[in-house]
Amino acid sequence: MKIKNIDKAAERIKKAVEDGEQIVIYGDSDLDGVASIVIAKEAIDNLASILKKQVSILCFSPERKTEGYGLNADALKFIKSKVSNGLIVTLDCGITNFREIEDAKNSGFSVVVIDHHKTVGGIPDADIVVDPKQETDEYPFKDFANAGLALRLAEEILGDQMSDMLKDSFVELAALATISDMMPETGENEEIINEGLEKVEYSQRPAIRAIFSLLNPMDFLSKRDMIAKINSALNSSGISGHVSKPYLFLTEPDFKKAVETAEELFEESRDKQRNVANLVDELTERVSVKDSPIIFEGSHVWEAEHLGAVASRLVNHFDKPVFLYRKGEEISRGTVRVPKGMDAVKAMESCKELLVMFGGHPPAAGFTVKNENIEKFEGCLKEYFK
Repeated sequence: MKIKNIDKAAERIKKAVEDGEQIVIYGDSDLDGVASIVIAKEAIDNLASILKKQVSILCFSPERKTEGYGLNADALKFIKSKVSNGLIVTLDCGITNFREIEDAKNSGFSVVVIDHHKTVGGIPDADIVVDPKQETDEYPFKDFANAGLALRLAEEILGDQMSDMLKDSFVELAALATISDMMPETGENEEIINEGLEKVEYSQRPAIRAIFSLLNPMDFLSKRDMIAKINSALNSSGISGHVSKPYLFLTEPDFKKAVETAEELFEESRDKQRNVANLVDELTERVSVKDSPIIFEGSHVWEAEHLGAVASRLVNHFDKPVFLYRKGEEISRGTVRVPKGMDAVKAMESCKELLVMFGGHPPAAGFTVKNENIEKFEGCLKEYFK
């Protein structure tokens, strides 16, 4: 048995390579999304080489500070300014982007969605949707990181023409992403992690080698501690022109340049951890005096990329749902973390008429809300969780 539609997605991508279509790979800007983009692009590049075809591949990620998560109107406008038509493949996003996918198709694009998030209100009208969580998928394992799905897609695209070295490289990235995205370490995820962590220290990818060259194993209690340090650096927020710094880093062919970038990423990670700690202290003091079933806070000055880590720490400390958002001029974008056993997506679904967009996983999700609806949204959530 295969994941539903993964063979169809591979065939559609092969057709795009055969026909010389332009291919847009659009993925989230966190490590899971970036790893998915790298795996998909390198699989397609290898296929093109095997077929002796020229292929144009453009890789994009959303600008989180201004656009939030997923395929969005501004990002789609940017894509259309670069590409007139062709194939868009979304990775680690797309399953809740009904309007944007309709817009892309009306603009002449074909759309393939590769996503691992929970479906909300059905599935979008893409040409092909790969998501083990869609109700009609009978594949027994549902909890892949998106990079795990990208790995399975690459296996479908290349089959027995995938070299052992390339397979190892993809498994390494999928393992790092699966750990980073905090997916259950069971079933196929456990296999991916065990295989990937066995190989990652001996990686042939210059970026991974560069990272390990800067780390002293004696400074860490375990290999997992070292992987956490690596993942923290690879979750850098740096993005310019819809291309993320971690993507450029992971695809850098020159080892010396990769070392320079790795040093920058580690420094950015240290700055982020300091900022996160400061914000956690600020919010802990603020919410400790409030009597509410949820933590619901926002600010114009908070950095969106810090909010996930802050929310996770607050959930662990207060054991209640946490909704944090960066307030924009007209809309706000937020991050959600909830205690074990609660469902963030289901909670927001009960308030969906107040939201522009929402989605994610039961324990960790995100939302976009118009500022005029923020207080109503908070009230709706309090009623849900009371």
